[in-house]
Amino acid sequence: MENEKNNTDGVKEMKSKENGENDATEDTRITCRGDLTPYFQAWDHSINKVYLSEIPQICKDEPCQLGIDEAGRGPVLGPMVYGISYAPLSEKQLLVDLGCADSKSLTEEKRDIIFDGICKHRDTMGWAVDVISPNIIANSMYRRSKTSLNEVSMVSAIELAQRVIEAGARITEIYVDTVGKPEKYQARLEQIFPGLKIVVAKKADSTYPIVSAASICAKVSRDHAIRAWQFCEGDIKAEYGSGYPNDPETKRWLSENVDPVFGFPRLVRFSWSTAEKILESQALPVEWEDLEDGISPGEQKISSFFVRSPARSCQPQRKRHAFFAERCLFNTSNL
Repeated sequence: MENEKNNTDGVKEMKSKENGENDATEDTRITCRGDLTPYFQAWDHSINKVYLSEIPQICKDEPCQLGIDEAGRGPVLGPMVYGISYAPLSEKQLLVDLGCADSKSLTEEKRDIIFDGICKHRDTMGWAVDVISPNIIANSMYRRSKTSLNEVSMVSAIELAQRVIEAGARITEIYVDTVGKPEKYQARLEQIFPGLKIVVAKKADSTYPIVSAASICAKVSRDHAIRAWQFCEGDIKAEYGSGYPNDPETKRWLSENVDPVFGFPRLVRFSWSTAEKILESQALPVEWEDLEDGISPGEQKISSFFVRSPARSCQPQRKRHAFFAERCLFNTSNL
């Protein structure tokens, strides 16, 4: 258990540096889906964006169930969104009356109606989302000590649940749509949340209405986050199809919007193989030079005077790549 705690604390520390703070003040409260677009228009796409609804008093007084699910795990474009929803155990019928079902089986219009219903019953139930930036997803998978998408997902789900519990929600049961093997995920959650009933299952979003509610919150939030996306790279048309790697329209958009030096807009998950292949074929090759900071081109390092092998010290210095030389670019330690 101690190892699990240390691991979770380490990931939380990493994630806290990447997450935006929850800015759900009175001025930014989301009371219906119409509030989502302006909310996401203010999003800095380089970090995650977290929203937590206000916790109803009844959820502090009565034992509650909490559901967890995600939206946008597979696309090469846009954020992945983790959502949670929670309500008193005494209000199970409310979820049924709202029509909570797997968001993937519902039309967009039906999802929007249910989301508005969840917001309308803010005195009875609550919800939260973690909108994970495409940049954070790619950086996690590219860093020297790689973080898998499964780990990013687990940490997001765990942190959302922890924040709601720490804010006073009386959660006694947690239901999760599986990420990876259900047994491993459930064992991890049981260590982090001892004493709570934990259920991790495949297709939980179609089995447990509270997970369905979380799925709807995640899906509706993601749809509006993409719709409100502001391209900081310039005038880019949002004609990219479904955003999934096997969509010809998405592939065409990627090919038309790759910069030979800087790559793709922030909307793209660079670490997806579809994006990597386009970079390999259309972007300039990159050769990382190992010039020591403070050493000018042609100047010898002091360590070169202590090389044992004469043959090595006589080797010619590597030439700077033409791209950098032509533009008079040099290494620097201060940006």
